[in-house]
Amino acid sequence: MSTTTTHNDLPLHTHKRSRRTTTNRVFAVVHSCAILALLYRHALSLLHSTSLTSFLITLTFLISDSILAFMYSTTQSSRMTPIYRKEFPENLKRVVKESDFPALDLFICTADPFKEPPMNVVNTALSVMAYDYPTDKVSVYVSDDGGSALTLFAFMEAAKFARHWLPFCRENNIVERCPEAYFETDHSRLPEADKIKIMYQGMKVMVNNVIERGKVSDEYITGERERLAFRKWTDGFTRQDHPTIIQVLLDNSKDRDIADNSMPNLIYVSREKSRTSHHNFKAGALNALLRVSAAMTNAPIVLTLDCDMFSNDPQTPHRVLCYFLDPKIQSELGYVQFPQRFRGINKSDIYASENRQLFEIHPRGMDGVLGPNYVGTGCFFSRRVFFGAPSKFLPPENPQLGPNNVVDKPIQSPEVLELAHHVAACNYEKNSNWGSKIGVRYGSLVEDYFTGYRLQCEGWKTIFCNPDKPAFYGDSPITLIDVLNQTKRWVIGLLEVCLSKYSPITFGIKAMGPLMGLAYCYAFWAIWSIPITTYAFLPQLALLSGLTIFPKVSEPWFLLYVFVFLGAYGEDLLDFYSTGVTFQKWWSDQRMWLIRGLSSFLFGATEFFFKSFGIATLGFNVTSKVLDEDQSKRYEQGSMEFGVPSPLFVPLTTAAIVNLAAFAWGHVEVLRGRNGLEGLLMQMFIAGFGIVNCIPIYEGIIRSDKGKIPTKITLVSTFLAFALYAAAYVITLRN
Repeated sequence: MSTTTTHNDLPLHTHKRSRRTTTNRVFAVVHSCAILALLYRHALSLLHSTSLTSFLITLTFLISDSILAFMYSTTQSSRMTPIYRKEFPENLKRVVKESDFPALDLFICTADPFKEPPMNVVNTALSVMAYDYPTDKVSVYVSDDGGSALTLFAFMEAAKFARHWLPFCRENNIVERCPEAYFETDHSRLPEADKIKIMYQGMKVMVNNVIERGKVSDEYITGERERLAFRKWTDGFTRQDHPTIIQVLLDNSKDRDIADNSMPNLIYVSREKSRTSHHNFKAGALNALLRVSAAMTNAPIVLTLDCDMFSNDPQTPHRVLCYFLDPKIQSELGYVQFPQRFRGINKSDIYASENRQLFEIHPRGMDGVLGPNYVGTGCFFSRRVFFGAPSKFLPPENPQLGPNNVVDKPIQSPEVLELAHHVAACNYEKNSNWGSKIGVRYGSLVEDYFTGYRLQCEGWKTIFCNPDKPAFYGDSPITLIDVLNQTKRWVIGLLEVCLSKYSPITFGIKAMGPLMGLAYCYAFWAIWSIPITTYAFLPQLALLSGLTIFPKVSEPWFLLYVFVFLGAYGEDLLDFYSTGVTFQKWWSDQRMWLIRGLSSFLFGATEFFFKSFGIATLGFNVTSKVLDEDQSKRYEQGSMEFGVPSPLFVPLTTAAIVNLAAFAWGHVEVLRGRNGLEGLLMQMFIAGFGIVNCIPIYEGIIRSDKGKIPTKITLVSTFLAFALYAAAYVITLRN
């Protein structure tokens, strides 16, 4: 079924249901019945247990498989009504005059110039400044939560370069409007491109020199205006304690490019920080930008971008307007979310960085109900969405910050700058609704998930826009420790929501209905660690101890296990194929799911509960975007990067050793004839499956480069493997 929305008889967008919808629903019923039968078998076995060992083993499997069944239901909820959308931006100007296009406020957040190189942030900003959009309607706000003079310097240079880059892109109809991405391609067909490249490289060298020195020397300051800006960095200035800094780098009412066209606004913002005030991380930075931008431009549409997520299509705003200018959905449309895409992914995507399930498959399914969740970047919001439900406007404490207020003064007027500085103060939000009822919501490290979830609970509908040409590209981590630490942070943040009064299993289902509530229950990532840990160790330890715990091949229950396993993996594989990925990338994704289950999910849950009981844990860490040359080479070769002696690697290495030992011992048992293959097949298959998924870990143990698993991790893991076997053997003997 296909639905087309027209305006003045011209289609702006259309959508159709997935052809797999009916098949998905039928299979969900059949597979769910099989899972219930499996749980029934566990319950019967539990009732007829003849020893404490068999009772504990069966109980563990019952709990683990019940968790798998629950998490399976959360994925099925997004398979019930997946839809595909298509926009017609070519019709937009025939429906709405360009002069009537709404203004855009574009937010880019960064926090640390040494982990998030300023040149990456500059490239992101330049790519959206060059949108095919009226420049007098574009304002780019850069939030520097690190309060770094290095970042400000980079953007001062970017403002100068933009005067050449923007007209070059528009006059030559350049599609790649991120300078770094463009100059990596063949640009020789344009004679002026070499001149622009020299300018870009000169800027890049200068900015990187400043970063390397760690300060902006006088030799790099060329004007009195710049000198005055850098004087704000006094001796007492630190990233945790400093005043508000707002620097207008480009003003579209004054600044012109070399072709005499007006420039978009470019504003640097570093909100006030104080050690005595909680700053709420990225959520606090976004709320400060919402208020500052409201004081200065107050555009009705707001884009949020990560610092390394550059625009890949200058027509993206036109696609967004196909929805925001549709009168049929305009009043209830909260945001339009684009999927995250990453450049530089190696052939097999060894870390599953594309996260297709999270960034494409799941959102497409949610889009068929009320719309996708917010994933923190590549999202265009209606400013109105931050101020109450569609039917109940919640005004801010200052009417000048409201979504309908019109700013009629220049952005550099004293009144505007005074208000902007005032609303960026660290204590401005005290005794206000910011972060609780209006703006980006506080209460979780994953402010994107929590904010999108709360907005949809209020009644806002959202759109998943996934054009053939990716709208944005970003960088992904290239070391395993960065991937696992990032996931661990997400797990902690998701648990903060799941175990609060806003839990999707209760509050979400009540507010949005069972399908959307369950779809948001993917946030219970942490509990994946229970079944994954169980299946990574328990069947193997039982095999080493001479216990048979699964049905024989000749028993009907064996076929049930096979169907449940193949059905789950087959359905997941079909989902991935629908997004156009290869089998190799799907395999990497399921392997990383197991790796995360034994590390990030497990440690994230542990850290969350420590934190809940007041036990000190590590705070928020920014994922590093700095690339090491040797690490990059190993990544391109498809080798996992271990390198550091992290506790996160201990369960992984221990599981690798236990599975290898169990698989070998199973063969010994079969050859001896003490236990036939018929009884041990399932346990040996699970151990073998574990071995195949642990191949990168075995390689990490025997490698000799800097990316190998540290020797101390291998020794600790070997000791733990022997300890687990000894404990299992003793328990078996006693029973």
